[in-house]
Order: sequence, then structure tokens, then C-alpha cells
Amino acid sequence: MAIYLTKESKVLVQGMTGGEGMKHTRRMLAAGTNVVAGVNPRKAGRTVDFDDRAVPVHGSVREAMEATGADVSVVFVPPAFVRAAVIEAADAGIGLAVVITEGIPVHDSVAFTAYAKSKGTRIIGPNCPGLITPGQSNAGIIPADITKPGRIGLVSKSGTLTYQLMYELRDIGFSTCVGIGGDPVVGTTHIDCLAAFQDDPDTDLIVLIGEIGGDAEERAAAYIREHVTKPVVGYIAGFTAPEGKTMGHAGAIVSGSSGTAQAKKKALEAAGVRVGSTPTETAQQVLALLAAEGDVVHS
Repeated sequence: MAIYLTKESKVLVQGMTGGEGMKHTRRMLAAGTNVVAGVNPRKAGRTVDFDDRAVPVHGSVREAMEATGADVSVVFVPPAFVRAAVIEAADAGIGLAVVITEGIPVHDSVAFTAYAKSKGTRIIGPNCPGLITPGQSNAGIIPADITKPGRIGLVSKSGTLTYQLMYELRDIGFSTCVGIGGDPVVGTTHIDCLAAFQDDPDTDLIVLIGEIGGDAEERAAAYIREHVTKPVVGYIAGFTAPEGKTMGHAGAIVSGSSGTAQAKKKALEAAGVRVGSTPTETAQQVLALLAAEGDVVHS
């Protein structure tokens, strides 16, 4: 009941011994994630104790993978070093790299996402909260205690809205929640996740969260129209964005009518997607759709 991440996933953390790496490794372990290694060339050979779990530190991703069989990396390194860290992970053959770091130069993101793709490594992010398969594994910074396992798949540009929809639909639960990040260049797209959820037999309904700027949601709408048979409910952040103002996410660039929330809503609705005007209304749309299909909905 998952895409990309399951209880079988073996996770290593690049930058585990830093402040953010330590904090979130502890949280991932508490959520049941099988964290098997950290990577820091300056601290290789040490072991870090996290409550009842001791995690070894290796000098490179390749060494960590050879020693532990790790197949997922979560990247908590400063922006200037992310490009090298991801290339190292891709060269070692990691299957999935979850890049949490924000503030990465766009040219670095272009370089490492393209390189990783050429090596067969899936990138989630950068500048993202990661992904969680509730009850199984959590790779990143998503709170693990705000929802439960279920049959909704969630893909979102926004970390905060990922959390909000998870909480509002906590009585229904999720198969996997993927925060793809809101930067102009990301490794995994809405379309990638839509395809994976469409193929996942344990995902019955998909929630897609986008935001103003770019054309990712319009491209997702075209994909849904041609390839997705499962019901999709959407929300676009930025309906109340003032015209001509620069918004928070680096990807939120609006040119004329292109990239506006209204244009994205129109494209999604034309593909049969129900689009809420607020996050709460979006959750209500999901509940109404599930009720109409006869699924049990808890109040």
C-alpha cells in the first residue's frame, strides 16, 4: 500500500550528524523508518545513538550501501554541497534520493536532477518535505503522527498544505504522501506520482496540490485526461494572490494569465478533477466523493 517508499526501504542519511540531520533522523526512526546508516566523511567509523537505536556513520554513500544494503538516501546537507552529495549517491547506485535542502542554486538543481536521471536514481525535491507511507516509513520531515494508513494518494508542491490535507483527512488515511517541492526544477513531478498512484492497487483516490506559477498543473491535467481512471481531487494555492506580487515559492512565477490559480483550476476541471477553493473544501470534496462511491467515511 505505497509508492516509492515501504517498510522494506533501507534509508541512509547524508548529513545525519548535523543539527537538522540528527533531529529528523530521530523523528524518522520514531516513525518506524529503517534508518541503517549516516554518511559523513569526517566522522566515518563512529556510531550515533538515537534512543534505542545505534546508527553507524560511513565515509561515503557507496560504503554505506555496501555495508547495509541501503536503497534510499535522505539529503540534509547545506545548499552549496547538495550537488556533490546527490551525484555521489547517484554514482553509488541509490534508487531514491530525497533532497530536503532549500536554497539550492537552480543551475545546481538542473545539473544533479539530470545526472541522477541518467543514472536511474529518482530524486524527490529539492526544497521538499519528503514522503511518507503512514505506518511503514517516513523519509524527510513530514510529521508522522497526523494521519494513518489508508487508500488516498497525495502529491503536493507545498509542504504546509501536505500536512494540512493529511490532518483533515486523517480519519480516512493515506497510502503515500509525496511532497515534490515547489522549486522551478524538481526531480519527481505531479505526473510521475499520478502514474505511480494509478498503478498502485491500494490507492483508490488521488489528491493533487499545486500552486500558482509555471505550467506543471496544466501538464498534469492533460495527463489525467489521457491516463488516469481513478478519481482526482485538486487544490491550487494562490487564489487570493495579489496581482503583480512575488510569492513565496521560487516556482511561483505568474506571467499574464498563464500560471494563475484560476487557469490551473480550469485546466484540471476540464480533465474531470474536482478542485476545492480552500484546503478544507478540498478535503470535503474528497469525503463527498468517497461517500458517493460507497466507501466508509468516519466523521
